[in-house]
Amino acid sequence: MGLYIEALIRTDPERLWQRTQEPAQHQRWDLRFTEISHLPGPAGSAQRFRYATRVLPFLTVAGTGTSAGERHREDGERVSALRFASSEKLAPLSEGSGYWRYVPTADGIRFLTGYDYRTRWGRFGAVADRLVFRPLMGWATAWSFDRLRLWCERDISPARSLTHALAEVLARILVVAVALPFGPAAVLPAARRCLRRPPGRPAAAPSLLARLERP
Repeated sequence: MGLYIEALIRTDPERLWQRTQEPAQHQRWDLRFTEISHLPGPAGSAQRFRYATRVLPFLTVAGTGTSAGERHREDGERVSALRFASSEKLAPLSEGSGYWRYVPTADGIRFLTGYDYRTRWGRFGAVADRLVFRPLMGWATAWSFDRLRLWCERDISPARSLTHALAEVLARILVVAVALPFGPAAVLPAARRCLRRPPGRPAAAPSLLARLERP
């Protein structure tokens, strides 16, 4: 997978599963999505979903995908996988796939993702992805993971985290950070707290992903 992000989250496994697997909860903390909703489908099949991302105040791009999860495994881990695609010409990503792993440890849950995608717009899209979009996606994923960690560990809501982060940016611009009323920077999401490379030999994508049909 092209992008890898990992965060250690000290929380209850059920809470983390709920806040990452339920669309209404997921869209609250993940900066990459503005809206996520399930679509109807036959019983026993992979879950279909629709996603939308507001790129600009007046521009939203959308797509569809399929996802599946394994909540109870013999090794104690949980995994989920997804495939997604967008047919909109303004969407920079044409299709992609990825997975989440929930690895229990003595210190907490290693919540990690690996994902990759294909761009459109030919050579221009490839260059724009390498220089701008891929670094931005990596940062947004890591920032969102730390935002989720603060929600699970310290009960700081995603909306509150975003408000604090925007206030910090404004304060830095105005050079008045010492006057901020919301406390130390430890309550702010930071992408730098997440791993951006596997801490050892990279694990293969879960077999669940290979069994998942394209949307």
